[in-house]
Amino acid sequence: MENPDVGAAAISRVYVDMVGDLFHAGHVWLLREARRHGDWLVVGVLSDDTAASYKRRPIMTLAERVAVIESCRYVDEVIEDAPLQVTEEFLAEHGITTVVHGDDLSPEGAEFVYGPAAAAGKLTYVRRTGGISTTQLIQRVLDAAASRKE
Repeated sequence: MENPDVGAAAISRVYVDMVGDLFHAGHVWLLREARRHGDWLVVGVLSDDTAASYKRRPIMTLAERVAVIESCRYVDEVIEDAPLQVTEEFLAEHGITTVVHGDDLSPEGAEFVYGPAAAAGKLTYVRRTGGISTTQLIQRVLDAAASRKE
């Protein structure tokens, strides 16, 4: 699909950001749900350093995570090394009409990360999938490796 003109009024551009480490079904679900909120899905992939600033350092490199996320059929565009905090300038530069995040974000977190989008009524929440996360996958691998040693 060709990238629509950022200024085109008829195209609604949805933004979601993520680390996307050990890309799994929960990530796919988030991207599918985000895509339902507009015509063009833009995914911001956070850098290793940005992810490490608030959680653990990713296992996959930024390039690996971008490659996997780009291959998801719901994704139209990827912004590599996306900012942790979304600014008015970032929203305008990328023509973002809606920002989507999982419903696990606190009001303080929403204000910190998505302040201008939240203030403008552009922030939409989708239900977070339970039962799968990158942290849970890492634990599954560790448990499986430990059980093989016994």
